[in-house]
Amino acid sequence: MGYKALLILEKILMSLPHSFRKAFFSFLATIAYILTPKYRKVVSINLDFLFNNSMSQEEKKEITKYSFKNLMYNFLYLMEMRYMTKEEFKKIVKVKNFEVVQKALDSGRPIVYITPHYSIWEFAGASLSVYAKPATIVYKHLKNQEYEKWLLSARDHFGNKSIEKKNVLKKLIKIAKNNEAIGILIDTNIKKADGLEVEFFGKKIHQTPVPAFIARKFDAIIIPVLTRTQDDKTYEVTYYDPIEIQKTENEKEDILNLTQAQATWLEEVIREEPKFWFWLHRRFKNDYPEIYK
Repeated sequence: MGYKALLILEKILMSLPHSFRKAFFSFLATIAYILTPKYRKVVSINLDFLFNNSMSQEEKKEITKYSFKNLMYNFLYLMEMRYMTKEEFKKIVKVKNFEVVQKALDSGRPIVYITPHYSIWEFAGASLSVYAKPATIVYKHLKNQEYEKWLLSARDHFGNKSIEKKNVLKKLIKIAKNNEAIGILIDTNIKKADGLEVEFFGKKIHQTPVPAFIARKFDAIIIPVLTRTQDDKTYEVTYYDPIEIQKTENEKEDILNLTQAQATWLEEVIREEPKFWFWLHRRFKNDYPEIYK
């Protein structure tokens, strides 16, 4: 879809009730499910890989359908957030365990929020600028610059700042030195050279060490955060208790242990409610490329 066409579609949809927009994106999800067997297969491969072929075909089919719908709902809410007030956002998105964030803010230490692609993941970042203080969120550069501008305008609508992940470490160090907050997605596919090897669902994979490095270097507080829903109408963002670093004289081991702790947290979350994770992503293509052939 061309960018101008996207803006025209957005203008039309935003003139209609939310219920119509939601029905429209649900319809798109159904069409995408039917017409893209390649991505249906990716979901099945990922589920079999992590759960060791233990899921039934019915379970996998249900999760696959929800994965398409949830992706479309993320797009829907990105569109709507470009027009929302903070008061409107609060009617849709509630927060749980906010005292964890308040305590961290009161400490004066830098904060690193970690989150996965889980449920409406766009709400996790937005909730920080609505309920707490704006953060600098790391994102991956998109080839389509016009769409990227549209995307970032939604993500930054309430006050967050976005920063491209390429050569980002020096910029994050400066932010941490100023005791400001950072947001990082920890479940994206990553080159082996850029990650640390951790255990995830009994498999060896690579994960970004950046949150752990920042935490150890600048005494930052790592707070996991994610979104859930019971009805796909209202959403709850949960802030988890901080993942504290055990600082020793061995810096490399400390960073590895803290990175592993994040992977363990994410595994527990996915095992509890697997349908919310973004199964359409070829998360393991660098560590296990053979599974996607």
